[in-house]
Amino acid sequence: MPAAADLTHPAADRIEIVGVLAALGHPVRLEIVRKLASGAEASCGEVVPDLPRSSVTHHLRTLRESGVIRQRPQGRKLYLALRRDDLELRFPGLLELVLACRSRPLDSECDEQPL
Repeated sequence: MPAAADLTHPAADRIEIVGVLAALGHPVRLEIVRKLASGAEASCGEVVPDLPRSSVTHHLRTLRESGVIRQRPQGRKLYLALRRDDLELRFPGLLELVLACRSRPLDSECDEQPL
């Protein structure tokens, strides 16, 4: 687990669309975001699929550094939360669109709507 000092998060006004889209573009990271979509903070063990620790560390760092999630260490646990409000302020509707398209086939309405 990273040390608390290593858990830097970008300020809301520094979150960039390219980083957010890159982070959301990986199936494992997208699944983590879906699990956090309820808004409740969850421990890493509750959210992250059964992956090698190095992969988990990479995916969480990518999500954190892009501004998609917030990580908070407490004791031996690491808690995760989706930065829904910050993402909504920066890119209105983006997160809802991504979450709404979670399981639709490629030819569905979701993919036909202009951005």
